[in-house]
Amino acid sequence: MENNKIIIEAKELELLKEIISTAQNNSDRIYNLSIKRLSRELETATIMAHNQMPEKIVRINSKVTVQIAANIIKNFQIVVPEKSNLNQNKLSVMSPMGLALYGYSVNDEISWQFPSGINKLKILNVE
Repeated sequence: MENNKIIIEAKELELLKEIISTAQNNSDRIYNLSIKRLSRELETATIMAHNQMPEKIVRINSKVTVQIAANIIKNFQIVVPEKSNLNQNKLSVMSPMGLALYGYSVNDEISWQFPSGINKLKILNVE
């Protein structure tokens, strides 16, 4: 991550803004905190054209390997909400974990508020 800014592809930024605008009325406090944090990060994000995007940035449809806490490794594909399916490890970009990872890169470490409390994540791989 460059200068603590997330990196986003321009077309995905518009999609995220649309999804966020419809998610504002959720009653879940943790979810709302995640939405607000991502919204703040979008204000300072580095926006790039599709052909300029670095390969190892978490985006929609990225396959991500994440270390959670000290010893838990998980693999997810970040997808739009309607394609979310945890049985297939397809994680909505609008879930707390999806919101935490989006726009970050391999080796980035993120502290994020989840329903279970604040957790540290480390991105190990992005495809």
